[in-house]
Amino acid sequence: MKLSARDANAYFSKPKADAAGLLISGEDTMRVAMKRQEVIAALVGPEGEAEMRLTRIPGADLRKDAALLLDAVKAQGFFPGPRVVLVEEATDGLSKVFASALQDWNAGDAQIIVTAGQLTTKSALRKLFESGTRTYAAALYNDPMGRAEIEAELARAGLKDVGREAMGALELLARGLTPGDFRQVLEKTALYKLGDDTPLTAEEVGLNAPASIEAEMDQIFHVLAEGRTAEIDPVMRRLNAQGVTPVSLLIMGMRHFRTLYTLASSPGGPGQGVNRLRPPLFGARRDRMLRQAQGWSVERLEDALTVLMETDLTLRSAGQKAPAEALVERAFVRLAYLARR
Repeated sequence: MKLSARDANAYFSKPKADAAGLLISGEDTMRVAMKRQEVIAALVGPEGEAEMRLTRIPGADLRKDAALLLDAVKAQGFFPGPRVVLVEEATDGLSKVFASALQDWNAGDAQIIVTAGQLTTKSALRKLFESGTRTYAAALYNDPMGRAEIEAELARAGLKDVGREAMGALELLARGLTPGDFRQVLEKTALYKLGDDTPLTAEEVGLNAPASIEAEMDQIFHVLAEGRTAEIDPVMRRLNAQGVTPVSLLIMGMRHFRTLYTLASSPGGPGQGVNRLRPPLFGARRDRMLRQAQGWSVERLEDALTVLMETDLTLRSAGQKAPAEALVERAFVRLAYLARR
């Protein structure tokens, strides 16, 4: 049976105990490993491996000796309880081996859990598990984590009281991180909140989020919008050392100042406009940008956007000879002085 993305997440947390097998495939090996771990824990419990109710077979070993699979499926353990045979890094070349084992599978045998890389819809292995009445197949894609997955990871980490803004910050964070990195952030956050019964805040999410070049880039625009000219050079040096291009800085700068313009020009002022922003702002970043917008007039923000657009056009000009970094830094100094007018 083929599992949709929504059905797959539900199945991973509560797999059928009487199923013969499950295939989990996907390009992201960490995502596949996380789901495989979740399924096996649900089937054999936390002591399953210690009680020898979990047998691991690398796909390479199975290619050398096909009998390993059926022997493991039929073997009787010393401890009572469900058993699992895990085959990792399987390929289409093993489809006949799995077909034979599934044909001989009976109730009470070990359930076969198989992981594989990305498989096409024409894959023999995928068709085998999708077409069976006692088998299931789930293909995982590199899509951002959904709300249900985030909530499942929160429960796993033991984070129960999550504020609305904190959830929004987590959703934004999940869009830019792999599931494995996101899980590490939640584990770090859970340690940070150990013994603290207050609701999780967006600021606490930010404190435990991994540092990124984008966060560093965000910092330069806060510097500009707040008129802190003395800090431009050191931040620019760090960004240049990290390989950030002048064009990228201009694009991000226009995004930042367009947001400020939207806030400043909003009917009712920035305080009303900040609630209508899409995507929304959260936590300390929301408060900081709101303060910045309150310190700028609409006319000065229009001038700032003109400076950025003119610099962008100059950079793209075929006859431009001046260093791009120097042009961008000069534009940024002009923006910082505009903030102080």
